[in-house]
Amino acid sequence: MSLKIGDVIPTFNLEATSNQTITQDLLFGHYTVIYFYPKDNTPGCTNEGLDFTQHFDDFQALNTQIFGVSKDSIKKHENFKAKYSFPFELISDDNEVLCQIFDVIKLKKNYGREYLGIERSTFLIDPEGKLIYEWRKVRVKEHVNDVLNQVRQLQSN
Repeated sequence: MSLKIGDVIPTFNLEATSNQTITQDLLFGHYTVIYFYPKDNTPGCTNEGLDFTQHFDDFQALNTQIFGVSKDSIKKHENFKAKYSFPFELISDDNEVLCQIFDVIKLKKNYGREYLGIERSTFLIDPEGKLIYEWRKVRVKEHVNDVLNQVRQLQSN
């Protein structure tokens, strides 16, 4: 099952940093950015997290929460979050629950080797819990500005 624009996010229940459990119920009442990234402590993933951190207050001012998601363990997430002072929670999706809901597990190639992994993707959910925008095959540079501009545009209408 793959979500389409306009679909309500189905039920999920996953561990996140700061001893939190994240469920679809936390998506109601504000905009939510869920960004999927391949692996903690890699250059692109670190830069993406730092970009979201840099604009965190801007998102907050727009009633928008942010969650980062990868298949890394909570322990790795806690270390990654602490090392870079990310002000948002990181969700551990080691069983690919959210990855399957958002269809982000793709065949990837690295140094001639093929494997299944997370395709860098970002999703915007409205205050009613509906998927309203998606970015796939994300390039980190300027991406967070694109997401922020989309949220601003939605809220100015």
